[in-house]
Amino acid sequence: MIAIPYLTALTTYFSYGLLFAFGQLRDFGRKLMDWFSSNNLQGYAPICLGLEDFYIRRLYLRIQDCFGRPIASAPDAWFDVVERHSNDNNKTLKRTGKVSRCLNLGSYNYLGFAAADEYCTPRVVESLEKYSPSTCSSRVDGGTTALHEELEECVANYVGKPAALVFGMGYVTNSAILPVLVGKGSLIISDSLNHNSIVNGARGSGAIIRVFQHNIPSHLEEVLREQIAEGQPRTHRPWKKIIVIVEGIYSMEGELCKLPEIIAICRKYKAYTYLDEAHSIGAVGKTGRGVCELLGVDTADIDIMMGTFTKSFGSCGGYIAGSKELIQYLKYTCPAHLYATSISPPAAQQIISAIKVILGEDGSNRGARKLAQIRENSNFFRSELQKMGFEVLGDNDSPVMPIMLYNPAKIPAFSRECLKQNVAVVTVAFPATPLLLARARICISASHSREDLIKALEVISRVGDLVGIKYFPAEPIKQPGESKDKKAD
Repeated sequence: MIAIPYLTALTTYFSYGLLFAFGQLRDFGRKLMDWFSSNNLQGYAPICLGLEDFYIRRLYLRIQDCFGRPIASAPDAWFDVVERHSNDNNKTLKRTGKVSRCLNLGSYNYLGFAAADEYCTPRVVESLEKYSPSTCSSRVDGGTTALHEELEECVANYVGKPAALVFGMGYVTNSAILPVLVGKGSLIISDSLNHNSIVNGARGSGAIIRVFQHNIPSHLEEVLREQIAEGQPRTHRPWKKIIVIVEGIYSMEGELCKLPEIIAICRKYKAYTYLDEAHSIGAVGKTGRGVCELLGVDTADIDIMMGTFTKSFGSCGGYIAGSKELIQYLKYTCPAHLYATSISPPAAQQIISAIKVILGEDGSNRGARKLAQIRENSNFFRSELQKMGFEVLGDNDSPVMPIMLYNPAKIPAFSRECLKQNVAVVTVAFPATPLLLARARICISASHSREDLIKALEVISRVGDLVGIKYFPAEPIKQPGESKDKKAD
């Protein structure tokens, strides 16, 4: 749990209250104007009513220049950000045709495969020429190539499961799979900070949903025990099945899942375990095999393993890995497999090639170097931010580093000031996070050099002083020879 300083919480509530009050006042004025003007709806109800788009109109649009920034190059350590301007107070943004070369601290490019690669890129180009950009068909029709079958075998071997099934979109992997796995009469117990794709998939399943406090195994056990004792609502019959859903690295917190403890509880109460490794597969562990490898967990103890190819492999799509029986069942029932266009062949080839580099099957040790670099970069950057006095969430080895901003006015201030100094960051606020917990989310890459990170730290430190987000006292800078003098004393 994040302990918000009392004064920070008070000023944040006041800021949102002020924005809400003035927004309501402006809405009231607009209603008065609409009352006296002609109604062009011709009997239709407004497509957006009242508070449905209030947040977008009165809060988001004021700072929308901080979001959705278009880029004009590959999302490598440095990339080109397209400049935009507005003549109507940010209601609309127009591109100027100019670009700024910025240090990239926002893209999910953990191992640096998003840019051209000496091993991956030639093979991707070759697959493009052979198979074309798209199969233009679902997997069960004409959308399965030799690359898709090779990819599924490659993924299964990589994550340590008997079989795997791949999809063209990571979000859909969760949202389409969960309604197939569970339904009415089943129970989903989900971490309170699970990704939106899990939330929507769970809601669409028809199963009863219960939430446990974020990453607290003791509360998970409490919820499990209570639900098993009570059974289904009204009838109190035993649950048809119970599935516990957690993430390997939580995308907005940068925290590692307490997987060993959670698995022990699931085994104790005979509940299935569903692990989302979108941000951990390829990024952590000695050979990049995710939190299971990092925390010493046997993948045989996890029933369903999910992951995406967008973060560490420089591609797109997602996968489900599990028993052969599970994967065969999904092939017959999952709408994302039956009806959606299969993953692009060049994208599939990119994933296969990236995995081969990670495992050293390309004949080099570049994969091992990338894994060592992402770990070193992440731990160095996190440590330096904390020394400066920033409130940084997450655990060591995690490449995701949220810097807490809290106050809504500090969201655009931090983003814009960093961009002025050629550092591109991602800021995140409600509804992606709780209202009071706005943050900047830093994503570190193996492609970042030490000079890149030092530049980023210098810029973030200056902006942090300007904006006022150093919520802790900074560590004093040690003078050269200071430690020697202490030893001499």
